[in-house]
Amino acid sequence: MTGKIQMTVPLVELDGDEMTRVLWQMVKTELLEPFLELKTEYYDLGLPRREQTGDAITSEAAHAIRRHGVGVKCATITPNAQRMEEYGLSRMWRSPNGTIRAILDGTVFRQPILTKVIRPYIPHWTKPITIARHSYGDIYRDTEYRVSGPGKAELLFTGQNGETFRETIHNFEGPGILQGCFNKDDSIEHFAAACFEYALATRQDLWFSAKDTIMKQYDGRFKEVFQDLYDSTYRAAFAQAGITYFYTLIDDAVARILRSQGGMVWALKNYDGDVMSDLVSTAFGSLAMMTSVLVSADGCYEFEAAHGTITQHYYRHRKGEKTSSNPVATIFAWSGALRQRGKLDGNAPLIRFADALEQATLETIESGTMTADLAHLSTRPAHSVDSETFLRAIRTALTDKLQ
Repeated sequence: MTGKIQMTVPLVELDGDEMTRVLWQMVKTELLEPFLELKTEYYDLGLPRREQTGDAITSEAAHAIRRHGVGVKCATITPNAQRMEEYGLSRMWRSPNGTIRAILDGTVFRQPILTKVIRPYIPHWTKPITIARHSYGDIYRDTEYRVSGPGKAELLFTGQNGETFRETIHNFEGPGILQGCFNKDDSIEHFAAACFEYALATRQDLWFSAKDTIMKQYDGRFKEVFQDLYDSTYRAAFAQAGITYFYTLIDDAVARILRSQGGMVWALKNYDGDVMSDLVSTAFGSLAMMTSVLVSADGCYEFEAAHGTITQHYYRHRKGEKTSSNPVATIFAWSGALRQRGKLDGNAPLIRFADALEQATLETIESGTMTADLAHLSTRPAHSVDSETFLRAIRTALTDKLQ
């Protein structure tokens, strides 16, 4: 390799919190900056910066992704009461992911990163399971209220055409809690279309599951949109590709998935997809071994590490201890974003670099050098190392590939 690979258009870089923020910088220093003239438009989504800007920085970052077409995001804290006190926050800011996804309005595709040496907890899962998660609305854009005492809660809609709907939710006899959620037909339609297109592109069966027996209007609408779009647009194409689509209740889908060999796209509403993607990634080995990309209806991409901020490792890191935090999801977020940037810009060297980075990472694991979360799952002799040593080993393998 002679000289650094050039970039013509920047990625939108969204920095994050705690140990993943530390890993983020390590990955850039060890694996990106020595080989690339890395070009990014930087946004600090760390919790202190969100507090300073009244969370305006999060919306600014999302709109930057709309301008440039590709973003890459580190894991961030969504504060609860304990975090509010720990960080001295003025309020419990919304989920940054929820804000970004509301602005981009798309579908999150999550797929496990498979290696030859990591044994899944469910041994008959021999094919990857792709989670397709709707990324708009639901509890991530909800309205909540702490009911202080007796009173009546109502659901009220007033249409511009004079239509009205009013129904009692509950007559409270004492304190309680209240929540309101929403979604939009056009967002559900975008979600369904993205799922059908992805299934066709990868030639995998598509499953969609919800709970329309309980949420007859809300989940029922999702079911209707999927079925109508399949019947009107995709049925013949699916038959030609030799794949199928079907709907089932989510509790039935969970049982079917656990009995399966994998190899399907599993479409889920926002919260369901959040939970089940963690289940799938953990069952395949580790939360840190999963890719995650948000694809908006107008073709924007946001790649991220889908796990949390590894808080306990961060507390140890602050004490000066070395940790064996797994950076693979962060590496693959960067490689996915760089590859997409290369595709959009016609930058073949950048695409080749992204491919080489992923291959070097997997080969390092398969050679027996890995972080502690993977070492106890390895089917071959493994050497558990700290994060810095792991990244340096990947850099050695990457350098060899790029020579």
